[in-house]
Amino acid sequence: MSRQTVLVIDDHKELAELVQRSLEQEGFDVIIAGDGPTGLEIARLHRPDLIILDLTLPGMDGLEVCRQLRNDPRAGRTPVIMLSARASEDDRVIGLEQGADDYLIKPFSPRELLARVRAALRRMSMLKAGRSMIRAGDLAIDLQGHQVTLRGSKLALLPSEFRVLEMLASDPGRTFTRDEIIEGALRHDEAVTERTVDVHITRLRKKLGDAADLIETVRTVGYKFRGNESDQSSSET
Repeated sequence: MSRQTVLVIDDHKELAELVQRSLEQEGFDVIIAGDGPTGLEIARLHRPDLIILDLTLPGMDGLEVCRQLRNDPRAGRTPVIMLSARASEDDRVIGLEQGADDYLIKPFSPRELLARVRAALRRMSMLKAGRSMIRAGDLAIDLQGHQVTLRGSKLALLPSEFRVLEMLASDPGRTFTRDEIIEGALRHDEAVTERTVDVHITRLRKKLGDAADLIETVRTVGYKFRGNESDQSSSET
C-alpha cells in the first residue's frame, strides 16, 4: 500500500518540522511549504492526500489559500486542516466556511493532530468510495450534510454528538478508546474528560431511541459501533 502524502503549509519552521516528524513516524510522507503561494503551487502540482494549513502566512493568508484550493478542480477535494492561535467561535466558523475540513487551535499535541488527520482521511476515503451516507438498519448518517435520520425523521444532534457518532460509525466493529474519542471528536469542547465522553454517549443513545444499541460499550476501554459493514454503502446525498 502506497504511503499517503501530507502537505504542511506553515512559516513557523520549528512547528512545521515537529509536525513533519510526528507524521513521518506514523508512516506519512510530508512536504513543507513556508508561504501561501508556494504551498498553493505544491498542492496543485503534487496533489497531496491532505493539507495542514496555517492561518497566518506570508504572501497569501491561509483563508485565501483555502479559498483558491476549493475553486481549483485539480486540488479542490483535498482535505484541509487549518491551524490557528485564534480560538474564537467566529474564527473557526470563518475557516470552515472557506472550505477547511477541520480547525485546530494552537497549541496542540501531536496525538491530537494525528487523530484529526486520520479522521479527515477516513472521511475522504469514504466519500471517494461513494459513501456519502452511512446506513445501519433504519439509521442514516449524511456525511456531507451533517445530518442523522432515523426512519426518515431527522434527529436533533449537537455538533459534538454528530462527530462522536460519525467517528464510531465510520469504522464499525472497531473499539475506540475514550482518549481517541476526545481527540478525534470532542476537540472543540472545553474541560473534556473521560467522564465527558460517557455523558455524550448517554445523551446520544437517548436521541437514537431504539437504535441506541448500535453503540456498544466495551468495558474498561471505550465504545464501538455495531452496524454491519455491508449496510454502510450509499452514495445518496
